[in-house]
Amino acid sequence: MHAAVRPGAVTAGLPSAVVVHEVDLLDHDGLRALVSSTQPTQIHHLGGMSSVGRSWEEPVRTVQVTGLSTVVLLESALELQERIGRAVHFVLASSAEIFGEPSVTPQDESTPVRPVSPYGSAKALAHASVGVYRRRGLPASSLILYNHESPRRPPSFVTRKITQGVARIVREGEGVLTLGNLDARRDWGWAPDYVDAMMRAAHGPADDYVIATGVDHSVRDFVATAFESAGMTDWEAHVAIDPDLFRPSDPAVLVGDATHARKVLDWRPTRTFESVIEEMVRADVEQVKPSAS
Repeated sequence: MHAAVRPGAVTAGLPSAVVVHEVDLLDHDGLRALVSSTQPTQIHHLGGMSSVGRSWEEPVRTVQVTGLSTVVLLESALELQERIGRAVHFVLASSAEIFGEPSVTPQDESTPVRPVSPYGSAKALAHASVGVYRRRGLPASSLILYNHESPRRPPSFVTRKITQGVARIVREGEGVLTLGNLDARRDWGWAPDYVDAMMRAAHGPADDYVIATGVDHSVRDFVATAFESAGMTDWEAHVAIDPDLFRPSDPAVLVGDATHARKVLDWRPTRTFESVIEEMVRADVEQVKPSAS
């Protein structure tokens, strides 16, 4: 099993059977050479700039890293497939952000793609490119992943910021969690479930698939549930709103309809919104140590 990571990426905890190759997504020749030399039967492309907020600060780099790298990998996969005479299955981790401000709720594979952020635009380029190469004969699937969480989520994401903040407040008995828009609504699922969907797609019919729970909650709901799972109900006293943390454009409601994935891939989410948050808070409470007095 081969895994391509960006230079300096954390690889601790990977199974010993995984062979790691470091490559920069901006190094197009390096990406082509890696695909050509390793000759994979499957390519799962999860790489890219993962922060919607940061994409506003680096819009050009976001398109280069997230969008163009996908085109390079798709072209490399097709070249390999034609050269060796066997299928190279390609699975892209796309995003619900490609829908921007959707006109319908919930969204499915037929929902118009009209992103409202540089991140969404870059993912839309990648998503559309998968369709182009699928029509050229590459078994390529784009999985439109809605928000997926676990204790491995980086602290730069608001969900992990919340669970880490709750853990500190619980441990120390005081503190304030500073957040932005509490009214944004998202469809949050369990990250391992979404990885399972990607693996199923690599062995199923090549297509576009929405991967979501079908249930939306607000950031406010997430905060309240996180505090409640830690035994605190007076969470409002520990939360402050900073207008500077609001995004220039933030879709109000994103919730997905995964009927297609359920029927074709036999995929279903295994965890509830509450259980995902409980697991994240539990993990962070175990990690956070009280401040030295």
